[in-house]
Amino acid sequence: MKRRDLFLALLGIAVAWQALSTALNLPILPPPLLVLQAFFKGLGNGDLLRHAIASLWRVVAGTALSIALAVPAGLVLGQSQRLNRFFSPLIYLTYPIPKVVLVPIVLLFFGIGDFPKIILIFMILFFQILVLVRDQAASIRPELIQSVRSLGAGRRALFRFVYLPASLPAILTALRQSVGTAVAVLYVAELFATQRGLGYYIYYSGSTLFDYPAMYAGILALSLMGVSLYFGVDWLERRWCPWLYVS
Repeated sequence: MKRRDLFLALLGIAVAWQALSTALNLPILPPPLLVLQAFFKGLGNGDLLRHAIASLWRVVAGTALSIALAVPAGLVLGQSQRLNRFFSPLIYLTYPIPKVVLVPIVLLFFGIGDFPKIILIFMILFFQILVLVRDQAASIRPELIQSVRSLGAGRRALFRFVYLPASLPAILTALRQSVGTAVAVLYVAELFATQRGLGYYIYYSGSTLFDYPAMYAGILALSLMGVSLYFGVDWLERRWCPWLYVS
């Protein structure tokens, strides 16, 4: 996507926001310039930055944990029809469950702190990565695997040089699809049993302090985090999967 197109889209959002704010003339919808002032003020005094770092850590930790566990599991299931048949019913039943409904249960089991938030993000990403990697690994052409085996490659070499590279696009696609959901669930999770994170910052600023510019500044920070993670996955895909962009 071209930078000019992104700039025009951002400009269109800002103009529409300003027009709506002027038309409604309500405290609950401050103009974008006032929100930007609150945003940079929050960054300057360190308050907003402190909450943003806490949220970013939870997202990164949950994502890293899901990749570390889901990628090997997906590759194993993709290579073994027997294991895939055994675990497929369990995956089929648990994958469609909206993980956001599990927030109270996870908090009850794991208490307060970062760990339950990381677990929630992990549960969202794990199944999406697992399913896509499994399907990608299972769709690798048998003649390609046989040709590598004929060169003396064992199971470990097949995993490293065939299955993993072939599954990289699926892994990155799963991350791209899940990042928005992960950030949304993070916001919900940070409403409970915590005093750190952008979810808490947004709720506290709007519902307790009635500081609506600060509330929208928190929403802006959370949106920028989600967009940055999305484009970060795009950058990784271009770096790790250059063959996808060869015309």
